[in-house]
Amino acid sequence: MTETLSALALWNVGVFVVYAWDKAAARRAAWRIPERTLLTCALLAGCAGAWLAVLLLRHKSAKPSFLARLALVTILNVAAVAAALYLLAREGA
Repeated sequence: MTETLSALALWNVGVFVVYAWDKAAARRAAWRIPERTLLTCALLAGCAGAWLAVLLLRHKSAKPSFLARLALVTILNVAAVAAALYLLAREGA
């Protein structure tokens, strides 16, 4: 369990770095990371890192369509975790 949480934390740090990289590219008017890629990183259990980047770096915070999709991805993540915990608890019963 500890290894899983450590891997999850490390992944979210990586997602935060990807968002920070894109924010820096936006400031330089350089090549940007596609929104689809940013959202995919969040979808693959990186919601915490994505939201931290939105809140701390103000990255994509003025884009309601992106925030709505990130919220949907977060809901999907929470539902997936809840389903997994339910199934694990059911197996243990």
